[in-house]
Amino acid sequence: MSERRQSTRQKSLLRGCIYFNNRRSAFDCLIRDISATGARLIFSETINVPDVVDLYVSQKEETLRARVQWRRGGEVGVAFGTAAHAPRKPADDLAERVEKLEAEVVALKKMLKRLKAEVAGDAEDAA
Repeated sequence: MSERRQSTRQKSLLRGCIYFNNRRSAFDCLIRDISATGARLIFSETINVPDVVDLYVSQKEETLRARVQWRRGGEVGVAFGTAAHAPRKPADDLAERVEKLEAEVVALKKMLKRLKAEVAGDAEDAA
């Protein structure tokens, strides 16, 4: 079987989160392998992933626009920004920075909620 990918994927165990529906919908995922041009995502349950999503990679603190190439049960293969070779406008850079910051805010809110729950649990245990 010939390799159809443009670049070789590296095995990974990165945590990720996909955003869609104007960032109103989010699902956590495991990035099982990744390259400069795409990735294989694994979800804990079968979900209906739209054709275009934003993939936030928390360890790298970056958000990538991704287009779904294939779906198989709880796995999805995505390709990153096909327009990456087009000249970038300053407005595009600003929009990308805003998206990245919004994703970071969402991740921080999740972390804060988790930490509050842990503190509340510890306080109940001490009482």
